[in-house]
Amino acid sequence: MKHRVLVMVVVFSFSICPGHLAAKKYLISEERKGADLIVKNKDGQQIRGELIAVKQTSLLFVDSQSGADVSVSIDDIREIRIVKKSKALVGAGIGFLVSSVSLCGLWWATDPEGFTDPEGGGPLVVAAIFGLPGLLVGGIVGAILSKSKTIQMEGKSDAEIKEILEKLRHQARITNAQ
Repeated sequence: MKHRVLVMVVVFSFSICPGHLAAKKYLISEERKGADLIVKNKDGQQIRGELIAVKQTSLLFVDSQSGADVSVSIDDIREIRIVKKSKALVGAGIGFLVSSVSLCGLWWATDPEGFTDPEGGGPLVVAAIFGLPGLLVGGIVGAILSKSKTIQMEGKSDAEIKEILEKLRHQARITNAQ
């Protein structure tokens, strides 16, 4: 009797949930998120928010503190910083896995009996120890890859500013705004 209930729950889960999850994923992917920016004006004011659109003479974004739409003229901008999410944790995890699996595999290939020896701590302890170098290297690489990018706007020519705006346009929520 217990097996029948378990089978019914599993069949129900496979028949209903995947469709619902796929629909939710589709709805979430409809909304594109713009880059997170910190804009410093020439008067010293600093505004942080999500880039909505890049227009001919201004940037439109949502202020992260107030939630209001803010439009900043290109002529008033001193510098723009594109803030990226940290990838240090992901890099550390990938580095740990790659290091522990590859070094344990190498050890097992050269000395299969020593790998399974319980006096050496067993395979899990060995994998944890061998994964530490990869953890450190992966964390450092992930942190370097997620470093924020700063763009100086002050003192640039019109051609350089157009090039910068075109690159920013690709990172906006609405890419084809005029």
